[in-house]
Amino acid sequence: MKKLISLLLALCLVLSLASVASADVPTDWEPFAERVKITVPVYDRSKVGYPAVDDNYWTQWIQKEFGDKYNIDVQYVAIPRGDVMTKYSMLIAAEETPTILMEYDYPKVAQWANDGAMTEINLEEFAKVAPTFYQAMVDNNQLGYTDINGKTYFVLTERPYYDTTFTYATFVRMDWLRQVGYDHVPQSYEETKDAMNKIIEAGITKQPLGLGVPTSAYITNFGFRDFPVDEAEWAMHSSLGTPGFSWYPTERMLKRTNAEYHMGWYSSEFDLEKDSRGASTDQTQTDFINGVTYSYGGYIANNMPWLDAFYQNNPDAELAIASVYAGVEEGVNTGAIRADNPFGMIVGFSSLATEDQLKAAWMLMEWMIQPENLFTLENGIEGETYKLNDMGLPEMLEYEGEHMLNHNNNIDMTCLVHASKKVGTIEQTITQMSPVGLPQDFTQMLIDNYYELRKLADKGLAYSDPVFAVAIESESEYSATLLSLYQEYYAKLVKCDPAEFDALYAQFSQEFLDAGYQEIIDERLAAYEAGNTTKLPVAP
Repeated sequence: MKKLISLLLALCLVLSLASVASADVPTDWEPFAERVKITVPVYDRSKVGYPAVDDNYWTQWIQKEFGDKYNIDVQYVAIPRGDVMTKYSMLIAAEETPTILMEYDYPKVAQWANDGAMTEINLEEFAKVAPTFYQAMVDNNQLGYTDINGKTYFVLTERPYYDTTFTYATFVRMDWLRQVGYDHVPQSYEETKDAMNKIIEAGITKQPLGLGVPTSAYITNFGFRDFPVDEAEWAMHSSLGTPGFSWYPTERMLKRTNAEYHMGWYSSEFDLEKDSRGASTDQTQTDFINGVTYSYGGYIANNMPWLDAFYQNNPDAELAIASVYAGVEEGVNTGAIRADNPFGMIVGFSSLATEDQLKAAWMLMEWMIQPENLFTLENGIEGETYKLNDMGLPEMLEYEGEHMLNHNNNIDMTCLVHASKKVGTIEQTITQMSPVGLPQDFTQMLIDNYYELRKLADKGLAYSDPVFAVAIESESEYSATLLSLYQEYYAKLVKCDPAEFDALYAQFSQEFLDAGYQEIIDERLAAYEAGNTTKLPVAP
């Protein structure tokens, strides 16, 4: 019966996609009379073994299937994933601004709009060219995010299941846990602390956890905030663009990390090591691959080279997915998580673009969102890069060759439509994205992890950062300096004598405020009080 139901669901999905495709593809597009060139950014993650991101079979396929048909020259521009703003700044300064500008973080696109690099757009005109895309924005309640300073600059892509962060998972050494008496992954901070100390005492490894000086402004302090969080404080401090250092959750987080450091969990040279989550040169990743640390996290994909490397070096290892409750500690950590934004990419368009270039860019977005085109871009060629399983759904295959898909099933191209691949139900989506070719199958663990995250979200313990409808001028001025200060303070506070922590944090906090953070939080508070921010979701 379950299999029959699954087959019926899959059939309904196929029929639905076919219906959407046939109903919503514009029928009045004509090729441009003169060749129109558009430039489209694509992240360059410098991943070994993958094709060039700006010139490969799939960029050429888009040119052939879309560009040539409408007399459009589609050129991709590589944007280093670890240095997005520098690359964009260089392009903008050289008056080579990509026709499309897009980023996941609102402060970045807000800065481009505020600096004049983006053009205002008319959503009614956009909807005429890209009706399917526009309707998706309506269906996903995203129209409220299109304006800044009272002017319309953005269109938004979809982020499926955005409040569960299900596409990211932390892997832990289950075999080590078994050696110290655990038959399950730690379900609280008390168990985590017990397990880490026992691993050290047993001589399994010297420092079980990896740590590095943060390379981004985002501070993972959601769990250390009181619940429910004060909305005005949230508007002032919760940010991807500026570290919320002078805020009590960061103090709690750093104080606990300081205690962990002095229990011997981290290398004494962690501040000399790079920590760029997911990057191939990340020392914390290297240590995990080499079998000397307990855990490492990353975004889930069919092909995960660092997991392949881990099993090559540790063929007898057993991994598990860390519990979402592993850090929960009464009075300190609530277990709250940062939900993703209720949108994927925030997309804007160059102020240097002509009307024809704008229309061509909108046409590309509408063409890509059509189910048959999106399916091909995310799955490739049947029999080579994927096969259809017994439910009629794509199942990715191990493949290296001309038709190889780039990082995470071409997501850095299809992010122009949505932030992650979606197929049928959440179980089916996770099944098709689960890593392949490994000694262990993590599919059920990932599904279970989703439902635990779902519980947090349903309790109101998953929320994101505020989005501002006005530019926060002081962030552009001070954010780079404040990030540098946060990196300096982080290392000193983690390594200092615990008896000195409180005084040192108070000193650094005041220095941080004086260096520009006070101006930022004052400006953010004023925007909040004027009604120019989103609000916290209402707790159930």
